[in-house]
Amino acid sequence: MSQISELHRIELNTLKKVAEICDTNHIKYFLIGGSLLGAIRHDGFIPWDDDVDIGMRRDDYDRFASLTPALLQNTHYFMQTADTDPNFAFSYMKILDTDTYIKERNNVNDARKGVFVDIFPFDKVPRQPEIRRAVYSRFRYFDARILIRLGYNIIKTPFRKDPETNDLDHYMSVAKLKEKRENIMRLYNKEPFHHYKNYASQYAYDKEVLNQAEISELVTHQFENIQVKIPEAYDRILKRMYDDYMTLPPDRDQKEKHVDTLIVNGKNIE
Repeated sequence: MSQISELHRIELNTLKKVAEICDTNHIKYFLIGGSLLGAIRHDGFIPWDDDVDIGMRRDDYDRFASLTPALLQNTHYFMQTADTDPNFAFSYMKILDTDTYIKERNNVNDARKGVFVDIFPFDKVPRQPEIRRAVYSRFRYFDARILIRLGYNIIKTPFRKDPETNDLDHYMSVAKLKEKRENIMRLYNKEPFHHYKNYASQYAYDKEVLNQAEISELVTHQFENIQVKIPEAYDRILKRMYDDYMTLPPDRDQKEKHVDTLIVNGKNIE
């Protein structure tokens, strides 16, 4: 079995586990990004895509984070967050398969490693573009400081060229920096706003801002041999993100972007 095939097999099992926890506990989740695109264009994985991306509204994300550690006891899965792994820098969570080990391209750090499914929280944001820009700027500032402090130096950040600045943030504990970042993300969740942002999105700001209907109205869709939840407005979302999303990219862009080395139960998979 090829590396990408084995990766997809493990990720699909992890996705099944996440979906099972969500369905059993009435937690809403939905595929986003390349995984949503794969569901629509390929009824499963994009053949060269090597990760799975899930979104949850913040209240569902918090319930999932609260329930899941106990549900994963005595399994080969680990819920990796900024709290459960002090060396993990990101603002979202990963569900890791602990029977595996991966080495990612352009990502050297001391966080736990394994084949993963990413789960991203979506937080409320105001409508005014100038406020959105200001808040996002603060999020990116603390996000970059955390990446640097935890040794994610290969990842490009606005501060990579000068990590040893003498400002107060440099002396702040990583836990405090994570707390400040989290507070920024949650800033408007009690407000009567109707737009939700994936702060950790790799795409341009507005491409992963969903309105109330887009994030709430979900349908079931095939993904490989299982059924998963996707936004009913998938066409509008995918057009916003990828434009002509049913057209395949050039051959030069059809390649894996994350995993360099994959080890499963001690065996290196080429």
